Amino acid sequence: MTTGATRLLARYAVNLRYRDIPPEVMSRAKDCLLDTITVALYGSTKPWSQNVVQYVKALGLAGHSTVLGDSRRAPAHLAALANGTMAHAFELDNVRQPGAGVHPGATAFLPALAVAEVQRADGKAFLTAFVAACEIMSRIGVAAGNSLEKRGFHAPGLTGTFGAAAAAGRLLGLDENKMVHALGIAGSYSGGLMEFSRCQEGAMIKRLHLGKAAEGGVTAASLARRGFAGPESVLEGEFGFCRAFSDSPNLSRLTHRLGREFESLNICIKRYACHINAHAPIEALQKLAQQNGFDPRDIREIVVAGIEKLVTHHAIYQPKDIMAAQYSIPFCVALSLYYDPKDPESFAEKRIAEDKILTAMRRVRLRMDPEIEEKGWDRAARVTLLLKDGRRPSALVVHFKGTPHNPMSQSELEEKARNLTRHMLTERKLERLVETVQNVEKLDDISKLTRSLRIAS
Repeated sequence: MTTGATRLLARYAVNLRYRDIPPEVMSRAKDCLLDTITVALYGSTKPWSQNVVQYVKALGLAGHSTVLGDSRRAPAHLAALANGTMAHAFELDNVRQPGAGVHPGATAFLPALAVAEVQRADGKAFLTAFVAACEIMSRIGVAAGNSLEKRGFHAPGLTGTFGAAAAAGRLLGLDENKMVHALGIAGSYSGGLMEFSRCQEGAMIKRLHLGKAAEGGVTAASLARRGFAGPESVLEGEFGFCRAFSDSPNLSRLTHRLGREFESLNICIKRYACHINAHAPIEALQKLAQQNGFDPRDIREIVVAGIEKLVTHHAIYQPKDIMAAQYSIPFCVALSLYYDPKDPESFAEKRIAEDKILTAMRRVRLRMDPEIEEKGWDRAARVTLLLKDGRRPSALVVHFKGTPHNPMSQSELEEKARNLTRHMLTERKLERLVETVQNVEKLDDISKLTRSLRIAS
């Protein structure tokens, strides 16, 4: 059913109840929440995040929403801008798997958090808003298809505005008509270009795309609350989001099994501080190293085969900064030969100029893999080595660690959180954060979660 898809999604967002959400969905949402908060705290230390925080500070506007990693509070839309940027500041934030250009934590949880503080919402309302938003923006991403980024748009900067608008609108108590308008307004806030993957400088803009989406969605919902109107067919219309941004939209996916099948279960939590398309190649290379015990200097060639996007978007052999390096498959593969990719500190600016990394990068070849393309194994990779002794070991990774089919355990999630916050939170504070997240539905005011996260500036 495609007619009135925007309204059907708005109706779902307004009418979803906490008791309708299965326990396994709530468990996945809590994993996403812990991951998002700790990723954003780590991201708050990066200079580009600090630029945004200083911008927010310079505006001098008082508010009730926490700017993570800081003592400051700001208006909800500005806190969403800062926090969304922090979450995407170092390629660590969670995504949807299979890929649909959706980053649930940065563009649903963080705007929900900003608005929930203003509304003094309880934990159940907060979680429900997130799930509603995740269900909506994931379907929008799937309906738009993979052509968004082929055409040069950075997908999460587009889909994220709808997630943020749905989450914020739900917490602001919008009725169905106003939620329709919130989504309608959000469509005109959608934006973000892929030129960062081609430029010599200025790739920092990628970090901002998700913060901008979070900010735009909160603003859209706030305007709709005050009676501002947006097109009621913003998603499915002739000049709506799907047809405007996509070469081959599948409008039926906008409402596919809505309320019966939960997209929130497709959240993928990243282990490495690099683009998600580099995760399977890194894991495959690590598997080969364990099985064959070679020295990196024994490698003559590394062939990484996967989906077309590996070749068209990630074949960056001369990254000029760490952002471009984290987006480069050759760099990420080369780095993982010598450093622990689970440690975000491994992805340091100085690595770009290291001779051993540069040498290894030159040995990486990117290819399309017919089997992976044919079977639709999104983000899978087959890595084949040519060693000096003539051996050609090969490994295929389809479901890498962190995907819904191969999720991280609770201990692995906490290990990632600990690595990210070891310079910011004591062990006791982290334990309290983990405990609070695991019981977030019991909070009568979500500010009890954020209060412990404010760090003196």
